[in-house]
Amino acid sequence: MKREFKLNDIESVAKELIETASDKVVCFYGDMGVGKTTLIKALVKEIGAVDTANSPTFGLVNEYANIKGEPIAYHFDFYRLNDEMEALDMGFEDYLSSSAWLFIEWPEKIKSLLPADYVGVFLRFIDENTRSIELNIS
Repeated sequence: MKREFKLNDIESVAKELIETASDKVVCFYGDMGVGKTTLIKALVKEIGAVDTANSPTFGLVNEYANIKGEPIAYHFDFYRLNDEMEALDMGFEDYLSSSAWLFIEWPEKIKSLLPADYVGVFLRFIDENTRSIELNIS
């Protein structure tokens, strides 16, 4: 999947991504401010989380649950990570073994910890209201 989209179409992009993703580990690549968190918010809503997603920049990870209180997604923001050991110290490998969706911003910071079959989402800035999205399935 590779296409341009307007930011007001983000919900349809999220729906399409959930339907086409081959794995629940989804890594988001793109410059600061390109819309990674905005897309993840739409994805969390699309899969039925009861909470509204927000950036976990300072806590590194946010958990989102369904109406039954079961975790259905984890949102990681590794921007402030200094090395992969910090991700291991927070139990990242345990998250990988869960059945929940894992949405990971700045995955290049933990490259060697990612599973081989993760889905890569590449966002690029076109203009103030338009982005390019490319979905790569490993």
